[in-house]
Amino acid sequence: MKKNNFAAALLALSILLTGCGGTSSHNVNDSTSPAAIENTEAEITDIHTIITSKDHRVTTAATSAAEAISSIVTSSTEAAQTEIITEAPNEQPQTVAPTAEVQPQTAEQPTEEPVNTEAPAQEEVINITTTAETTTTLLTATTAVTTLAETTTTITTSLLPKILLDSMTLEQKVCQMFMVTPEALTGISPMTAVGGGTQKAIAEYPVGGIIYFAQNMTSQEQMKAMISATQSYAKEACGIGLFTAVDEEGGQVARCAQKLGTTVFNDMAYYGELNDSKTAYSIGSTIGKDIHALGFNVDFAPVADVNLCSANELGDRIFSSDPKVVANMSSYVVKGLQDEGVCATLKHFPGLGAENGNTHTYSTVVIDRTVDELREAEFIPFKESIKAGANFVMVGHQIVTGFGDELPCDLSYKAVTEILRKELGFDGIAITDSQQMNTISTVYSSGEAAKLSIKAGVDIILMPVDYKQAIDDVCKAVRSGEISEKRINESVMRILRKKSELGLLKKQHT
Repeated sequence: MKKNNFAAALLALSILLTGCGGTSSHNVNDSTSPAAIENTEAEITDIHTIITSKDHRVTTAATSAAEAISSIVTSSTEAAQTEIITEAPNEQPQTVAPTAEVQPQTAEQPTEEPVNTEAPAQEEVINITTTAETTTTLLTATTAVTTLAETTTTITTSLLPKILLDSMTLEQKVCQMFMVTPEALTGISPMTAVGGGTQKAIAEYPVGGIIYFAQNMTSQEQMKAMISATQSYAKEACGIGLFTAVDEEGGQVARCAQKLGTTVFNDMAYYGELNDSKTAYSIGSTIGKDIHALGFNVDFAPVADVNLCSANELGDRIFSSDPKVVANMSSYVVKGLQDEGVCATLKHFPGLGAENGNTHTYSTVVIDRTVDELREAEFIPFKESIKAGANFVMVGHQIVTGFGDELPCDLSYKAVTEILRKELGFDGIAITDSQQMNTISTVYSSGEAAKLSIKAGVDIILMPVDYKQAIDDVCKAVRSGEISEKRINESVMRILRKKSELGLLKKQHT
C-alpha cells in the first residue's frame, strides 16, 4: 500500500512538471488535421483560461502532493520503527534508530553469519534512508511546482493586458481613456443608485472610470452597492472594470468624511506645519482603508502644489510654502494610500500654487514662471512623489509662460510629454483636471480638448462636457490619421496594466 501511494504521488508530480493534464496534447503526426487546427485555434483564443486554470491546478496539486508525501513518510517511518522493535527484541530501539548506513563487509570481518535479529533491522534502516532521500526529491519537486504556479501568475498578469488590448475595437480603447460622472451616463441628477440606464450607457460607451461626488452619497452601504453594480456592468460590457475615483484629500475637500462618516482630518496646511512623515503616511493609510472599503480604487489626492501666492484657489489645501515640506508630506501620503490598494493622484501639475486666479471660473489662468523657477520649487514635490511610486498625476489647466506654447498644461505636449514624462520620469497614468471647468469648456469643444490632451501625452480625460462627442471625435481623428492608433495603444496599455494590478480585468484569475 505504501509503495502504491508513493507511486501515485510521483506520477502526479511527473504529470504536473511535464505539463500533462493542463492543455490537450496533440500528436505531431496529426498536427495538420482539421481537428488539431481547430483545437489549436481554440486554445489560442482562450489562452488566459488555460493559463489561469493551470495555475490553479498546479497550486492545488502541489499542496495535495506535499500533504500526501508528508503522510506517506510519517506512516512509513512509524511502520519501519515498529518492525525494527518487533523483529529485534534484544536490541534497544535507541541503538538502532541512529544508524545511518550499513558498513560493507570486508575480508577482515568475521566470516560467521550475523545474528538473525540484526538483518531485518539493517534492512529497515536502509529502507528508511531511501524513503528520506526520495522524500527530499519529491519535496524539491513540489517546491518547483509551487514556483511554477507563482511564475504562471506573474506571466498571466503581464500578458493579459496585451491580450486584451489586441482584442479591443478602436472605440473600446478610446472609451477607456475617459472618466465621467454617473450623471453624465444617464442624464439623471443626482444619481444615488444605478440600474438599466447606467448599464445601457456603459454597454454603448464602456468608459474607463467614474468619479463620484458628495451628491452621489447617502450611506456607506448605498455607496458600496452603487459602485459594485456599476463595476459589474463595466465588466459585462467589455471585460474591463472601472477606475472608481473620489476627491478625498482630508480637510475641506473630503466627500466621504462629510457624507459617509469616514475619518475626518484637518486641512493639509495644519499637518504641513508638523512636517512629520509618519503623520502623512497615517493620513494616506487611513483614507485609503476607509475609501477602499467602499469600493473606491483611485483618490484624487494628495495636493502636491507649493503655496507661492496667497491668491491661489487652493489655500489651506496645500501643505506648505516650502517645496521640501510639500515633497515630504505628499510622498508619504502617496505611500499610505497605495499600501491600502488605492491609487494616489498628485495634483495639480505643474503646480497651481503661484496662480493668481481660479481655473474653475476663469476662462484663462496664466502663471508667469520660467522652467528653471518651476524646477526650484513646484517640481520638487512632484519629483519626490513620483519616486515614491504615485500611480496618477493630474495635469491642470493653467498656462505657464515658461513652456512657450500658450496652452493649458493638460493640452500641452511640452508640459505632459517633455516635462512630466521625460524630465520627471513619470510613466504612470496622466489624467486631466475636469474639462468641464471654464478654462477648458469656454475655449474648446469637448472633442478639441480631448484630442489635444491625447496628443500632449495624457492617458485619461476627466469629465468632458460631452463625453460621447469627445470619444467620437477622437475615433474619427485616429481613422483620419490625425492621431495614430499607436498613441492610443500606449495610453490604454498603461490603463490596462494598472487595472490588472488592481484585479479589474474580468478574465483575470484572482
